Amino acid sequence: MSRYVVFLLILLVIAAVLRIDFFFTVAYLLFGLFVLGRLWVRRSLGGLRISRAYTSRAFSGDDVTVRVTLHNTSRLPAPWVQVHESLPVELIAPPFHREVFSLAAGEQRYFEYTLHCRRRGLYQLGPLQAQGGDLFGLEPARHTEHAAEPMVVYPQIVPLPRLRVPTHSPLAALPAAAPLFEDPARVGGVRDYQRGDSPRRIHWTATAATRRLLVKQYQPAIARETLLCLDLRAEAYAPRRRFEAVELAVVVAASLANHIIVRERLPVGLTTEAAEAPGGRPAPFFLPARRERAHLMNVLELLARAQPAAAQPLAERLRELPGRVAWGTTLIAITGEASPDLFDTLAGLRRAGVVVAVVQVLAAPRPEQQARATLLGVPLRQVWREQDLEGWR
Repeated sequence: MSRYVVFLLILLVIAAVLRIDFFFTVAYLLFGLFVLGRLWVRRSLGGLRISRAYTSRAFSGDDVTVRVTLHNTSRLPAPWVQVHESLPVELIAPPFHREVFSLAAGEQRYFEYTLHCRRRGLYQLGPLQAQGGDLFGLEPARHTEHAAEPMVVYPQIVPLPRLRVPTHSPLAALPAAAPLFEDPARVGGVRDYQRGDSPRRIHWTATAATRRLLVKQYQPAIARETLLCLDLRAEAYAPRRRFEAVELAVVVAASLANHIIVRERLPVGLTTEAAEAPGGRPAPFFLPARRERAHLMNVLELLARAQPAAAQPLAERLRELPGRVAWGTTLIAITGEASPDLFDTLAGLRRAGVVVAVVQVLAAPRPEQQARATLLGVPLRQVWREQDLEGWR
């Protein structure tokens, strides 16, 4: 643009010195084109509206189509528009998408690309940069940017035909002397309605017979809850196969959570200490046990975002759990190294009424580990690949 302005000034000076009308006409024409192009680009690119349409949640192995729409809301056409979309390298190669086209006034154009969800994680699509200019190239290209949007890729889920983890009973609840909470399947009597009681507890037959509003009383019980303790401490996995082992541990946790909630319809919780981004600072996460499908999605989203970090050993974190888990809870520790300290901690939890088990990924059990697990009564299972989960019968 600076060269063009200098050229106009020189042309005006020549026209003024020589007093030639043709030179003045050319100078006025070029100046008009310059002003018109500047206003044209500003109005047309300022009226450009960009939107993305895609599925923001996907599972590992899925293909997701992203549709980007560009709408020129201005009354002026855009002679050329170039868009450049930045994409995560884990989802597509090459890590960008580029398009060039023109837009008439009020016209909409779109382009599509496919994301290959090869790895779990929280990703950002974009930002998308768009630039445009005038038809003659007199005005330098102007830029506009569309903000990045998130996309979550859940870990892969392996169907489990049958889950063999130790429990007190195949039933969802066990009777208990202490009223920890109530089992709605076991009615123990009725009582008068009190403010705050759920309408679902109203015993309509007894209410009609006594003409008093009565609610059901349930017998106390202990629910069969499962707490998944995922070890994402980087040092717990062999350096040579750390990435593969961590991803397999996450797949184990996701598959267990899906099986227990979807097939067994029982509550599942999750605890781990991890970073939300590679190389980030570790933070503790604890999701209390629940059995709703929405809760399963919360568990999977946490597993999608969790990254290995320099966290504290799993045994130390488990020592903080007795006050946060109910008696009879099944605790499954998923790690790459079942240390003696971990077995001692699990044995203590077992004596406190917690049912425990260990899943060790990509690590062969040493004879002393197996002997210690047998001595303390802690089941120890090994997973070398995803197909091992399919054979849990």
